[in-house]
Amino acid sequence: MASSLQTSIDLDKLNLDELNEKFASAHPREILAWCVENIPTGFVQTSAFNVDDLVITDILYRDLKPATPVPVIFLDTLYHFPQTLELVKKATEVYNLDLRTYKTPDVNTRDEFAAKYGEALWDTDILKFHEITKIEPLNRGLAELNTVAWITGRRRDQAPTRAEMPVLEIDNQNRLKVNPVAYWTRKETWAYAFEHGVIYNPLHDQGYPSIGDEPITTKVGEGEDERAGRWRGTGKTECGIHI
Repeated sequence: MASSLQTSIDLDKLNLDELNEKFASAHPREILAWCVENIPTGFVQTSAFNVDDLVITDILYRDLKPATPVPVIFLDTLYHFPQTLELVKKATEVYNLDLRTYKTPDVNTRDEFAAKYGEALWDTDILKFHEITKIEPLNRGLAELNTVAWITGRRRDQAPTRAEMPVLEIDNQNRLKVNPVAYWTRKETWAYAFEHGVIYNPLHDQGYPSIGDEPITTKVGEGEDERAGRWRGTGKTECGIHI
């Protein structure tokens, strides 16, 4: 466990059941304020710059404004939509983000990636694609930042696989995983975004409620859950980061 933890919380002494019961009815701001107060170092946000992620960023950077800004990890898979990359740039400017970008080592373009790993790796080996572009870069980033706790933008109502997700959980590296919008609905997220003028990806208005890599993200049809457009036809429901 990172030595920085000794100056903040002791995960072994946290009563997660008690905290999760308390936070089940809490506004995400209350959850994040508790984290900022109790985790002065090693507190990190992971962001795909979907609207839920940006709502969290807005609370952290516009509202709470901790003395040390919370680093925001972005995984540059090289296959994001152009609109996503433009949003990352805009959000970094608007909030003066402490942005930390991580990617697959030794490749900087889609052509270089294809030359090294093969054309359309997501079609031939989706697990390897996600290991290379997301899981390894994320784990490297969390380790480099001496992460004690990290934030996700997951909600319970996004998919059946997330229906029982708590606000606080422990990951497989004994770090605290914080899901501040777990109990919010899609409607509540958007209500906050509109009320506070949170910038968001224009693809959200074009049939993409959940946005991932361009080659494997499709529009969502009427009646489908909002993550149905991710990895359609592969049988996957998560990229591997949250498994």
